[in-house]
Amino acid sequence: MHDHNLVAGVEYRHVVVEKRPILDRSGKPVSGLHNTWIILSNEKELNSYTTDTIKEVILAFRAASNDRATTCVVFTGAGTRAFCSGGNTREYSEKYAGRPNEYRQYMRLFNDMVSTILTCDKPVICRVNGLRVAGGQEIGMACDFSVSTDLARFGQAGPRHGSAPDGGSTDFLHLFVGIERAMESVSLCELWSAHKAYRLGLLTEVAPALKVDGAFVANPLVETSRFLDERGRIVYGESKEGQALAEGKALLERSTIDLSELDRAVDRLATKILYTFPECTIKTIESMRKKKLEHWDRNKETNRAWLALNMLTEAKAGFTAFEMGGSREIDFVALRRRLAEGATWSDSSLWDEIMKRPGR
Repeated sequence: MHDHNLVAGVEYRHVVVEKRPILDRSGKPVSGLHNTWIILSNEKELNSYTTDTIKEVILAFRAASNDRATTCVVFTGAGTRAFCSGGNTREYSEKYAGRPNEYRQYMRLFNDMVSTILTCDKPVICRVNGLRVAGGQEIGMACDFSVSTDLARFGQAGPRHGSAPDGGSTDFLHLFVGIERAMESVSLCELWSAHKAYRLGLLTEVAPALKVDGAFVANPLVETSRFLDERGRIVYGESKEGQALAEGKALLERSTIDLSELDRAVDRLATKILYTFPECTIKTIESMRKKKLEHWDRNKETNRAWLALNMLTEAKAGFTAFEMGGSREIDFVALRRRLAEGATWSDSSLWDEIMKRPGR
C-alpha cells in the first residue's frame, strides 16, 4: 500500500506523538489497533503553540489520518495545568507585532491547522487536561469530542489582549452554546468552569482530577447546584466568592492532581467508537463537521487579513503589554479617551499613556 504522508520521517520537537492502546469492552488492549495521541509539549508556557508547533500539529494530524491502524486521535497537552493557552505571546511580541505581512503568513499556517483537525480522517477527541483558552479553545472546538477535568477553565482572551477570536470561536462557539452565551464569552473574555462548559453543551464529559487524602473530590472553587444532570450527577456552576473561595483555595493547596479518571473517560469514549462501523462513523462525523466548516470556510480568509492588519495597532499594543508583565493589560480607558480625541496609532504619546509598565 502507498505511503500518503506529506513528509517522511518527521522528527517532532514541539509535539509528542504516541501510539497508545485502545481497549475492548473488557478493558483489554486490542491487538493491531491503537489510538494516536498528539501532545502539545510546551508545558512551561501553558502549551501555547509557536509557528513551529503549528507545522508539527498539521503533519501529525495528517499522519494520524493516514495511519490505517489508528481508531481515534487524542489531542491534548503536556502536564496538568493546560491543554493549550493559545498562540505564544512571546513569539507574537518578538516576531509579529508591527509586521502584518509576517502575521498573515503565520495565520495561513494556523488556518491550515484548524482545517486539518476539521478534516481528519479519524474521530478526534480533545483531552482537556487544564486551561483551554484563546486559540486553545478554538483548536479544541475543532475537535469532535471534548473530555475535560473539572479543574479546567474555558474562554477567550482576544478583546482583552488586542485581538479578536476569529480563529474559530466566532465560527464555532454558538453551535455549542447558543448565540447569547457565545456573545458573552467571546466579547467579555470571562472564563467558564468545566462544569459550566459542560452544562452549556461544550463538553462530552467531565472527570474529577483533584485528590484529597487519597480520594477524588470535586473542584472546590465552584459552587454546587441543587439539581442533577441527565445522568444523575451533580451539576456545578459559578465560581465561589469570599470565604467559600478562600476555603476552596485552602483545600486546593493540600490536594494533588491525578488525571487517571480523565484518561479512563477518554478510553471509554474511544472504546465506544471502536464498536462502530469505521466508514459509517467517519461519514457521520464529517456530516456533523460541515456545520463548523460552513462558517469556518466562509470567514477564515477575511479574518486572516483583518488579524494581520491589526498587528499594526491593537494587537501590537496588547501583546507587547502582555509580555511586559505587570497587569499584562493596557489602560483601556486611556486608549478610548485618546482615540475619541482624535489621536492616531502613530502618535508615540498614545503608546506611552496606554502602557501600564511594571512599577508605574
